[in-house]
This record gives sequence, structure tokens and C-alpha cells, in this order.
Amino acid sequence: MAIDSSPLSEAVINEVETRPWPSGAEVCVLTVIDLLALTSTVGYLEPFIKSENDAAKTLAEQVAERLGKLNLQATPLAVEGYPGTTIVDEAEKWGADFVFVGSHGHSGFVRFLLGSIAKAVVQNAPCSVEIVRHPRHDKDHPEHNKAAGVREGMRILLATDGSTYSAAAARSIAERPWPAGSQVRIVSVVEQIVPAVDPWYAAGAVADRVREDSAKRSEEAVSAAESIITSVGIKTETAVLEGSPKKRIVEAAKDWGAHIVVVGSHGRRGLTRYVLGSVSEAVAMHAHCSVEVIRDRALLGGT
Repeated sequence: MAIDSSPLSEAVINEVETRPWPSGAEVCVLTVIDLLALTSTVGYLEPFIKSENDAAKTLAEQVAERLGKLNLQATPLAVEGYPGTTIVDEAEKWGADFVFVGSHGHSGFVRFLLGSIAKAVVQNAPCSVEIVRHPRHDKDHPEHNKAAGVREGMRILLATDGSTYSAAAARSIAERPWPAGSQVRIVSVVEQIVPAVDPWYAAGAVADRVREDSAKRSEEAVSAAESIITSVGIKTETAVLEGSPKKRIVEAAKDWGAHIVVVGSHGRRGLTRYVLGSVSEAVAMHAHCSVEVIRDRALLGGT
């Protein structure tokens, strides 16, 4: 759980606090002191650096103690470095199954969970990542001013294309405990046909056949995911949509009032990730709510 001193980090903490966790779950509470930001702003002032280190350590310890009261085994960790790479490095060292980060954060000396940092973590983390957004803590959230109350159940939107990566995302939902009353909406998007240069490709019969095949694959995708999730007793509903996956998934989440979107990661991290990974990345960056990008180590060759 990567946090800083910004208000949005409270959303990250709340997300971890309010989730049910399996017995034996462990949390590493990580704060990163961005020395590049500090030195470029005020110069290398050793007393100031020490003060920031002390503050970061205190923050991590306070949050770890807070989580400990919920019977979570929490370890505080404060390190110096560039947040985007340090979060990824520490997740790898710690053998994390999940990284929780905010969509953005502190805008002062300790520039931490800015959008570029969250994006870097999604692209390069060795495990699944949740980018946390919450209207109560995020002034840029479209529902910031009308947020109230504590949700009793979660509305989880799973986007699937029927791939093994999407199946891993469905299993991830099924294997974890969720608050009572939670429900899952499973969607798959039939991408619209873009006519090629040759007019025959856009001819009615050919276009209809391609669309029918795509729609069939989407129907099969939501059905397969539904079987995985309903097997553990979670309430589900399904929908097949048309359009651009990047756009329609984000729209569907907002229209349904989802608390979280879950998508599979289609490829390796860093420079080796496949182009299809851009859909997960786009959803993670633009959804109105929290987004989980599920990365299955076994499917990605252990990377």
C-alpha cells in the first residue's frame, strides 16, 4: 500500500481498511521520499531531507498501527527514491500480490502519487495493481460534492474479452472475500468494424459476419466469466456492448455507478507489454472509480 501525506492517500487507506481480507493477509505500508523533487526545489539541504524522512517514517508507522488494530499484519517502510520505480521495486522485493496506489496525490515538495506515478506502477508492477479513487477524498472525482455514507456492498464491473487474462481477472474476483451485498456486472465490448481501403471488406454480408462472430465471442466471454463468479455465490449480471473498448468500459462503469472496475492485463510489464495492454491502462487512467488491473504471474511467464 503506497501512500503519502495527501488527502487522497486516505482513500487508499480506507480501501484497505474496509475490505474483508483472508486470514494471514499482510500489508506493507510504503512511503517514498522523492529526493529528486526535494533537491530540485530547495537544493540539497540535509536537515530538510532528514525532516522529510522522519515525517515519512512516522506516517508509515501510524498507518501500520491503524491497520494492526484491524488484525492485519502491517509493516511500515519509508525509503528514498523516485516513487514510480521505487514502488515497483519494493513490490518485487516484498513479493506483493497486489499494489494499492492513489490516482494522484501531494502537489508540494513530496510529489508522490501524481497521475504519471500511478501510470508507471500500472505499466511496470510485477503483480496486480489497484488505482484507488474515492469521491470523498478526491476533489477531481465527478461525484466529489455529493459523496456521503458508507457503502454496504460493492458494485464491481468486470470487463472481459474471453482471453486467459480476463479469466484470471474473473478468478481474482471469485477468490477474494467482498463486503456483504456486493454484486458484479460483467461486460464485453464488440469493437466496431473500421472499413478497410478495399470496399468489399465493408460490404454488408462480410461486415455482418464479422460483427456476428465478434458478438458471439463476447457472449461466450461474459458467460465464461459469469460461471466463474457465480460459483462462489456472488450476484452477477451481464451485458454485451458495442464501440471502442477503452471508451465503453469507462462509460459502462460510470452509468452503472461502479465502485471498482476489474480488468485483466494483456501482456508483460514495461517495454515488453503487448499493445492490447493499452485497454487496461486506458481504463485505469480514465475511469471515474477505482480500477484493478489483474496481472497473473503464471500467464506472464513469472514476470
